[in-house]
Amino acid sequence: MVESEIISKATQYVAEEMGVALRRSAISPNIRERMDHSCAVLDRDGRIVAQAEHIPVHLGSFRVGARNIMSWLQVNHQTLRDGDMLITNDPYISGTHMNDVALIAPVYFKGEIWAYVINKAHNVDVGGPVFGSLNPDAKNLFQEGLIIPPVRILKNGTLDPDVFSFIVNNFKDPDTANGDINAQIAANRTGISRVREIFERFGLEDVTSSWDHLIKGSRDIALSAISGWKQGKFSSEDYLETNYGNVVIKATVEVRNDGILVDFSGTSPQIEYPINAVPGVTFSATAFAIRSALNVDVPTNEGFYSIIDVEAAQGSLLNPDRPHPVSGGNVETTQRIADVILHALSGCVPGDIPSASSGTMFNIMLGGDRGNGKYWSYYETIGGGNGASRIRPGVSGVHSNMTNTLNTPIEVAEREYPMFFTSYTLRRGSGGKGLMKGGDGVIRSFRVLKPSTLSVIADRFKIPPYALMGGRTGKTGALLIVHSDGKRVKCPSKCIADLNKNDEVIVMTPGGSGYGVAGKRNDHSTGKAEAEV
Repeated sequence: MVESEIISKATQYVAEEMGVALRRSAISPNIRERMDHSCAVLDRDGRIVAQAEHIPVHLGSFRVGARNIMSWLQVNHQTLRDGDMLITNDPYISGTHMNDVALIAPVYFKGEIWAYVINKAHNVDVGGPVFGSLNPDAKNLFQEGLIIPPVRILKNGTLDPDVFSFIVNNFKDPDTANGDINAQIAANRTGISRVREIFERFGLEDVTSSWDHLIKGSRDIALSAISGWKQGKFSSEDYLETNYGNVVIKATVEVRNDGILVDFSGTSPQIEYPINAVPGVTFSATAFAIRSALNVDVPTNEGFYSIIDVEAAQGSLLNPDRPHPVSGGNVETTQRIADVILHALSGCVPGDIPSASSGTMFNIMLGGDRGNGKYWSYYETIGGGNGASRIRPGVSGVHSNMTNTLNTPIEVAEREYPMFFTSYTLRRGSGGKGLMKGGDGVIRSFRVLKPSTLSVIADRFKIPPYALMGGRTGKTGALLIVHSDGKRVKCPSKCIADLNKNDEVIVMTPGGSGYGVAGKRNDHSTGKAEAEV
């Protein structure tokens, strides 16, 4: 038992070390500073054995993406040889969006495949008509960048120069792409080496049996945790904004002894707009919300994932047909799925679910000509306010729910890009009031020092995050452009704008919502608020 625990922890640390290797060798601030990447170890069947605690939207999608890649290999009669590495960013295979470039490699030991390592990193630009590649106007997948089907980027340990050149030269900043993809290759090589060391130290039989034990243990912990929940069906709905009206996400969460079924019947159909979410994203956000509500430390692997079943109709917003665009689904729709599931669970585990957080990753894409025949691309998500809970106020100025990234330090951004930041502060008073106050959002503003193109995919500009137990909602977000001639333009949550030199962009992110009525205590067994004595 002790040895099994050591093997399990060692495998989890392999994923963590892969992430460290990736971050330290990456070129782009988005990976190097913001840690917009994730890593995992799979067994020979493609089951998730261990994941690093990186980006929630990446992690759950690994389960779907790994299964899709394994299926692709089988259907195409392909076997990855020792030293081979497969690359893809096809969202309908990898499970998120095209900026998330995934690399998977086999781990050979004694002439056979016994495991795989996989990583996914958000490359700042993967081609397409807008800088940053998250195109607010995309009507199909082809308008979001270069689609990389599963293809060997390494063959027998050697980089394929034709494949690599084709990929990076279709990204707008090939030098950055070169560095970041090589960092991903290095991360997988680190993982392969460390998994082999585990095999050599403990032996194949003990390692594989320990992995089975780890997966079973995770499932048992999760099932034990939900055994204390109310059983039954719990429903909720919320909305996403488009420039043509709102779309709805509906979910019914059914809690049973043997697991949880989440049915998204009633959700809007797919649209020619970049907020569709592929199944990997839908599952990832659902799993995140459920894991957050468990209130226990459960290893994130196939065991935990196996207690969750998701039903989303083919052709719906959460299970679109190819080639509907999906770039914003990974960043905004995923946030709303988490909101809806958590809201539904507030009826299942009353008192344990906080009010809603800001509910948007607030994606800022910016780019232009460096002046030497090369382009630059900047990408960042901006934090907001966390929702308050019954025991504490919400945290201000943080990334919440499906994003776990850091910010780009102003000093780094100004060194790397033609930008000058004019403010970075909390948006005081934006958090909702209540017995516990919601966290405040952020004001982050900058001037561009060269003509540039701005693209934005955000949300919660019209509909505020929900509040529980009588709390007040947080303030909605806003985006202003102050042109160099003094003209001020208020932008919608999804937009593209051309900027002239010295134009200023002011980002105001939503606050989190408050919890409970100020001056009253909450009786969670009845859902009522009572006057404080």
